[in-house]
Amino acid sequence: MTIKVYADRIEIGAKTITTTPTGIRIGDSLAANTQQQGYINQANFTARELAFGSETFQGSSFGYASGGYAPGNQNVIEKYSFASNANATDVGDLTQARMRGSGQSSSVSGYTSGSRTPPTETNTIDKFPFATNTNATDVGNLSSNRGELAGQSSTVSGYTSGGETVSSPYTATNTIDKFPFAADTNATDIGDLTVARGDPSGQSSTVSGYSSGGSTPTAADRTNTIDKFPFATDSNATDVGDTTETKYRSTGSSSTTHGYACGSFTLPPEAGTNVIDKFPFAADTNATDIGDLTVARGLGSGTSSTVSGYCAGGYGNGQKNTIDKFPFATDTNATDVGDLTAAKYGTAGQQN
Repeated sequence: MTIKVYADRIEIGAKTITTTPTGIRIGDSLAANTQQQGYINQANFTARELAFGSETFQGSSFGYASGGYAPGNQNVIEKYSFASNANATDVGDLTQARMRGSGQSSSVSGYTSGSRTPPTETNTIDKFPFATNTNATDVGNLSSNRGELAGQSSTVSGYTSGGETVSSPYTATNTIDKFPFAADTNATDIGDLTVARGDPSGQSSTVSGYSSGGSTPTAADRTNTIDKFPFATDSNATDVGDTTETKYRSTGSSSTTHGYACGSFTLPPEAGTNVIDKFPFAADTNATDIGDLTVARGLGSGTSSTVSGYCAGGYGNGQKNTIDKFPFATDTNATDVGDLTAAKYGTAGQQN
């Protein structure tokens, strides 16, 4: 049995514990003795294994890569294990084939928001459950059609930041969108990045979302800006530091203390870069180069377990199926721990 601790509840297996004015509630029943003795009666559950969950921007079980281009737009939702080094498996489909969307994660579901479906973009927010391997459903829309955007997650909401459209004419955006996990509904525009841009990477702390790098307003004009916006209030982002290089189409991962921006995309000959950048959440400062991916590339998808960051797929002188893993505890290079079901780029990442 697994215990997961969140800001508003504790999940013990299939039971959810919340506080009430008169005690602690497990599911629909008030636990015995909670008022008098201040603990949950052991008869209500048994826990043999404790795997304390983190925030929704980290997972303890699986990483996901959804959509992408392989070639042709894909609708596949892939899943790979955090507990062991192994290849990904196909576990379901998005509602439409698409690439370069953003990924968000609640405690129970993964989301894929926006995307490129050349020659246009979409505003679709897809949702799929972590508990079962099944297809996604369309649960809402972003505030506008766009792809190549970054994703962030608080414990209660999903966010997208930046993005671009390439049709009539190319336009980069500074929009920060927010949608609730508790209800299936549309996103709202709640603030702006400091720079309008496409192809940033997304990171999340317990209190803030980050958007790192990107291209603005043309693909040749890349930025190193790290923007930060609060989860507690709906407001604009602030510029809090720089990545080590001007980069776009990098992948984002998050530990509880640091954000990571991995790889990047170069202009022709499109070789990509292998740099793993790291910046602290506790202070507003620049990133440092702390290691290398096994394959130089951009346009992968990033996920986070409680102990490691992952970069899956991507493009660098060709499409890649590589799943790289690097530790949060030490600054070192990534290792190749598995393959996606196909070489592809432009997937969105989720974790549980």
